[in-house]
Amino acid sequence: MAKVDLVRRSMPKQAPDERVRNFDEVALGYTEQLAREEAARCLSCKKPGCVDGCPVSVDIPRFVGLVAEGDFAAAVRAVKATNALPAVCGRVCPQEEQCEARCILGKKGDPVAIGRLERFVADWEAAAGEAAGAAAPLPPPTGRRVAVVGSGPAGITVAADLALRGHGVTMFEALHEAGGVLTYGIPEFRLPKAIVRREVDYVRSLGVELRLDFVVGKTRTIERLLHDFDAVFVGAGAGLPWFLDIPGENLNGVFSANEYLTRCNLMRGFRFPAFDTPLKRPARVAVFGGGNVAMDSARTALRLGADEVHIVYRRSKTELPARAEEVENAEEEGVIFDFLTLPVQLIGDAAGRLSSIECRRMELGEPDDSGRRRPVEVPGSEFVMQIDASVCAIGNSPNPLIPMTTPGLEVGRKGNIVASDETGATSRPGVWAGGDVVTGAATVISAMGAGRRAARSIDESFAG
Repeated sequence: MAKVDLVRRSMPKQAPDERVRNFDEVALGYTEQLAREEAARCLSCKKPGCVDGCPVSVDIPRFVGLVAEGDFAAAVRAVKATNALPAVCGRVCPQEEQCEARCILGKKGDPVAIGRLERFVADWEAAAGEAAGAAAPLPPPTGRRVAVVGSGPAGITVAADLALRGHGVTMFEALHEAGGVLTYGIPEFRLPKAIVRREVDYVRSLGVELRLDFVVGKTRTIERLLHDFDAVFVGAGAGLPWFLDIPGENLNGVFSANEYLTRCNLMRGFRFPAFDTPLKRPARVAVFGGGNVAMDSARTALRLGADEVHIVYRRSKTELPARAEEVENAEEEGVIFDFLTLPVQLIGDAAGRLSSIECRRMELGEPDDSGRRRPVEVPGSEFVMQIDASVCAIGNSPNPLIPMTTPGLEVGRKGNIVASDETGATSRPGVWAGGDVVTGAATVISAMGAGRRAARSIDESFAG
């Protein structure tokens, strides 16, 4: 019996001292040899837990087995049978909490690097030519038409799934580029925009129409769309930023992560002056929060030329919600982590520019509802940090525009649209919803899973 290989193959990446000076992708991906070696570690379990851990139910043992055999075109087809965004998911999804967490190899060693292999097959397809992993021919048109609001992960998934069922689909995007949070929220060095455009183009190749600069709720309401379409899916994301609600948040130099990353990513601020979106290049930056968005903001600030960047987080490293890989990359690049630290006031100079922040030390108490230990302020522990820019990355809520203009649409306490977990159906007949607009800010793959369930439900509603 062959010895079980318990060690995953490392993925090459740029050296830290090189990558902090550019916006090129950090991780370089597997070579064909590394991919086949990694895929060969798979045990091809009879009851694969990895599939149960995948929100879009990719047939993981099949596609991994095909990679091991070197049949990459077939592997692409196997992945795309249920996942319209493999190049994206392979880069930004938390596989360590989902499919890879269920891998049996993880009990004694490293789980199979499913995400890295998914990225490999998607990138191989792009390099080999768009027909390499071509899908089956589309079915005959059904005559049914669906409006998809938002072109982020949930919207793209719904659009692809419904198009593959023969329905006519139109995606409406408020911004001037498609992709939603994939385009405006995730930096180039983690998810190159050429890859997002490639994935959107794939969905358009299925016959999906894309309309940009179209703000549903303002350009046209959901009610009006229902006159022209048989169903509407709302995947408008969560683009309303939260702030700390502390003194000084109106000072010059204070940003929400949404604004900061949108200026840099969607509006290409990192390429100023080639693109006319100026971005402040401060010397000392503080980023509030501990999730992936906070890591993206801090690493972006370094690449924009900041001398010093701090992550200010009120809990300890153990409680950080960001992916371990992103925290590791940030540490390698020189981001300073100020744990157990709470900002309580932003202080400005005479011209109204941010100049420092007053903070307070924290200690961990009993666990709260999230299961993480609750931070408790330490009396008399105030201190001041000299900072000339801050980025608040503590979360987002859905934009209220669609709920405000759609009668009969039930909304939750935080402004999220209320929808069925199983079907995505809302309280308004003919309207489905999924992704961050329902759950609040979450992962790309969970939004895609919601999109798949909604597409199935919409299709079933057409069948009566």
